[in-house]
Amino acid sequence: MRLLMCLAEHAGEIVSVDDLLNQIWPEVHVSPDSVYQAVTSLRRLLGDDPKDPTYIETVPRLGYRMVATVSPWMDQPIAQTGSSPASDSQHPAPATSDAASPGARRRVGFMWAAGAAICLALVVFVTFQFRRSVVNNNHSASPAIAPPSQNSIAVLPFLDLTAGMKEEEFADGMTEELIDKLSKIPGVRIPGPTSSFFFKSKQMPVADIAKTLGVVYVLDGSVRKSGTKLRVAARLIRADNGYVVWTETYDRSLDDILAVQDDIAGEVTKALRASIGARPDHDNSR
Repeated sequence: MRLLMCLAEHAGEIVSVDDLLNQIWPEVHVSPDSVYQAVTSLRRLLGDDPKDPTYIETVPRLGYRMVATVSPWMDQPIAQTGSSPASDSQHPAPATSDAASPGARRRVGFMWAAGAAICLALVVFVTFQFRRSVVNNNHSASPAIAPPSQNSIAVLPFLDLTAGMKEEEFADGMTEELIDKLSKIPGVRIPGPTSSFFFKSKQMPVADIAKTLGVVYVLDGSVRKSGTKLRVAARLIRADNGYVVWTETYDRSLDDILAVQDDIAGEVTKALRASIGARPDHDNSR
């Protein structure tokens, strides 16, 4: 709520990560990761694409900007039909938006942003309650819980190991691209991005993460940048014994970041498909 309200109040302006930390988490010591995770969650709830944003734009090394149009809820003049001079003199027409003071406009705009934020918060709350009830029901069910599918993989957020974490957006995009491609393999079960990004920056054993997500394998990796070259490392771990089943490193030039994401995700998907023995498509030609 605070993030959405803050960005809406400064629509069209760049708000730095430090400013967001000071305004959204006042008097609380948190790292910039809190901002990154909040922006990622807000984008997902709004259905926003960070590569082609409709709501929140990332300004590299500067911060974030609300690019959506934000206007007062009552900014439209009231239509008057069938009014007589007498009625007009007795009931003067309310001032239009042009006559409103900048302060009033800002207050109305803030109210609109607050209303939207409250609606968003309700969606998050209901979703959280629903998921918690599902988890509680699962725990209260029969102790004979079916083991996870052998072809189940969780993709953890890739680590940005570049100086200053300037490639975090690429690393997050790499994670989502892999989840998308792996989910299209018949027979493979994979948790969605929301579940995976929950464990971002959390120090937990791989076995515990796999147990929480109900998977057998965990895929993680990292992103490094050197000059115009980008190195993406990926590895597949079997959670029950901690053994690395597969690992590979990919070096690419930064000519087209989106193409690099798609290319590496495609190669990783092919390698994992062979490693876990996922059943082939029904179409033998594919």
